[in-house]
Amino acid sequence: MTAPRNVAASVRQRLLNRARTDQRPFDELLRYYAMERFLYRLSRSDHVERFVLKGALLLRVWDSPLQRPTMDIDLLGRTSNRAEEIEDLIRDVIGIHVDADGLDFDPASVRADRITADADYEGLRVRFEGRLGTARIHMQVDIGFGDVVFPEPVVAELPTVLGDRAPRLLCYSRESVVAEKLEAMVRHGELNSRMKDFYDIWLLSRQYEFVAGILSEAVRRTFERRDSSLSRHPAAFDPSFVEAKQVQWSAFLDRIRDEQAPKAFRDVVAELEAFLGPLLEELESEGGEGGRRWVAGKGWA
Repeated sequence: MTAPRNVAASVRQRLLNRARTDQRPFDELLRYYAMERFLYRLSRSDHVERFVLKGALLLRVWDSPLQRPTMDIDLLGRTSNRAEEIEDLIRDVIGIHVDADGLDFDPASVRADRITADADYEGLRVRFEGRLGTARIHMQVDIGFGDVVFPEPVVAELPTVLGDRAPRLLCYSRESVVAEKLEAMVRHGELNSRMKDFYDIWLLSRQYEFVAGILSEAVRRTFERRDSSLSRHPAAFDPSFVEAKQVQWSAFLDRIRDEQAPKAFRDVVAELEAFLGPLLEELESEGGEGGRRWVAGKGWA
């Protein structure tokens, strides 16, 4: 479905105005807008209950004061993981009729490929092209399969860039976000170069409360599902690892333009160890006090 040119031009101008007001790159807002409107189409389709939103876009759902820029959409698929079927499903979604939003997604460009290298799971990476007038947008949707979410996903709204109707989607729990990122940190060990996992857990621990029993259960289920071993002292907490990753951490902060996160990687890891260490110890010993609460930015109480 081709978007009327006048609608596309109007949307582009509104995005430019918003970019100037917020002092953000226009390309970043354009990409967010395209991802948001794709997800709105998904939310209006018959396939909406087959997917759970995960990844950095959840920070927008949770109205986080700090948000990490992202270039793609992350979903958990509760459907077939055959590439051909996913391609057909995505084509169906982008063909959904919605109120004119200026975007035109090309069904002929949809391609799904297996992703395994440096991934948390074996999944599919779906790429396709979108346009807002003459502006071309490279869309990417990463879909994982088989992971467990605890507590169960709940329906929530993704805030919109220009005040359009919001996508309502099943969303990951914060506990499972922490659990999956912790499992990735443990599994990758000393070879870990995924600074976003450290950043996201640090950010969540700074802004939200957690109940020990619920978070521990999410961690336990994730490690079991991914057939990973719990470790009280993961390599990510070792001083040698922390020192070796300082340059990568600094480059990561520069890339996401965050002035509030600790500049010293050792400070981030110290906070993560205070947050996660007691949970790992309790899970390893199969004991602990499940009713304890993590008070955001303060500690376990």
